[in-house]
Amino acid sequence: MYGAPVDLSFKYISSLADAHLEEPSIGLRPLKRNSQKKYLSRSLRFNNNNITDLHDLQRTISHFLAEPSQLAWLDLSFNNITNIDQVLCELRELRVLYLHGNNIFILSEVDKLGALPHLHTITLHGNVIETNKAYRNRVISALPGLKMMDFSAVTRQERVMAKIWHHSNNRRRSSRETLH
Repeated sequence: MYGAPVDLSFKYISSLADAHLEEPSIGLRPLKRNSQKKYLSRSLRFNNNNITDLHDLQRTISHFLAEPSQLAWLDLSFNNITNIDQVLCELRELRVLYLHGNNIFILSEVDKLGALPHLHTITLHGNVIETNKAYRNRVISALPGLKMMDFSAVTRQERVMAKIWHHSNNRRRSSRETLH
């Protein structure tokens, strides 16, 4: 049985390498630990910190969680993350990923997350990529298993539009490559 989220939000963490120095906040539900003092949880909150990169994410997850490979929910919102690190793609059981309120500015970065087979919920609003007119189509196209994006349900109509957008974009790209 998995317990409450391990909450390391609002801890002024700037480097994940230093996160192990922090004690998780106590929430409404008590955190349960195993005999090695690792938390019996599938959820980690690192929101509202000053994290700029995810370099030590795997080590940090392993430090806190009894079963790091079972991480299903990760909140990295309101940090200073500028790109989607490949390390996120190693979290094969991830289902929910919050990245809103960061500084991600290259929309194609989202494509990397297509490697996550169970990802069904993502937040990316409040990043520079949100200003791109293809934002929602691109994300839905890159992540076909999405059910929720930016706290809104992904509709059947949006899936159709994302598929049309994807095909027309690929056609344009391949015709450009043929010309060069």
